Amino acid sequence: MNNQNLPPAIFLMGPTASGKTGLAVDIYSKLPVELISVDSALVFRDMDIGTAKPDAATLAKAPHHLIDIISPTEAYSAANFRNDALRLMADITARGKTPVLVGGTMLYFKALEGGLSHLPEANPEVREEIEQEAAQIGWPAMHQKLAEIDPESAARLQPADAQRIERALEVYRITGKTMTALHQESSGAALPYRLLKIALLPSDRKVLHQRIALRFDAMLTDGFLDEVKALLTKYPALTAESTAMRCVGYRQALAHLAGEYDVAELRDRGIFATRQLAKRQLTWLRSMDALAEVDCLNDAMPEIVRDKIARFINL
Repeated sequence: MNNQNLPPAIFLMGPTASGKTGLAVDIYSKLPVELISVDSALVFRDMDIGTAKPDAATLAKAPHHLIDIISPTEAYSAANFRNDALRLMADITARGKTPVLVGGTMLYFKALEGGLSHLPEANPEVREEIEQEAAQIGWPAMHQKLAEIDPESAARLQPADAQRIERALEVYRITGKTMTALHQESSGAALPYRLLKIALLPSDRKVLHQRIALRFDAMLTDGFLDEVKALLTKYPALTAESTAMRCVGYRQALAHLAGEYDVAELRDRGIFATRQLAKRQLTWLRSMDALAEVDCLNDAMPEIVRDKIARFINL
């Protein structure tokens, strides 16, 4: 099929605090689109403040699919997202609208566009070997080992991200291929849409960092710690190792509540972790092709993006 005969779809991507939600609401109010959230944290119910989830009034004005769909004790994978997104995109297209997929979970965008790779099942013996090694030299040193064999994967991970470092090393030791190489050999039918991929990128990283700090301060003021306490009460099975609690800010809040450090250090650690997340998101974006880049700090950003989308869907 000729690409021009395919229905349109929009990827609206950017780092945290780049203004994606406000922009999505603006687009929804002015163009014939529906919104699909591409965010691995927003899928969890009862995690509102720390995830910067759009509030009820915003969601009433501009509904987002794939928000508040599972409990914090459940898991949600890139495969789950791809299946859900494809179903929703087909429904939206059938209604005569254009799906706009908006968020910052770049792995989900990659899985949707390129399919899912053939990754091996977990191997307990290999994992035990990696964990024993890590116990001797530490996860930052294991991260350095990963950087030597798979610099692309290592660049997207923090040196203390034990779970993902372990998985990337495990995959390499089982298959002899890096996670990056296996993702490049991904499977799955080509996405049956004509894509416009918009990347909201900051012209000044310092301003993005200021936004991140202001937003984290606002979260603390709005009761982020009370939210985490309520989560622990409602979901006693939650621990620092739970998928939901690995979201940026929540792990730091748990450590604070356990008495590991005070609120001032919680603030510093939370802001630092969020800045690291933004850095990883920008690394992902730089690796993607055919992007329409827009400065997220430009006051005219909404008009620029709306015009690009309107022209793309032939309005």
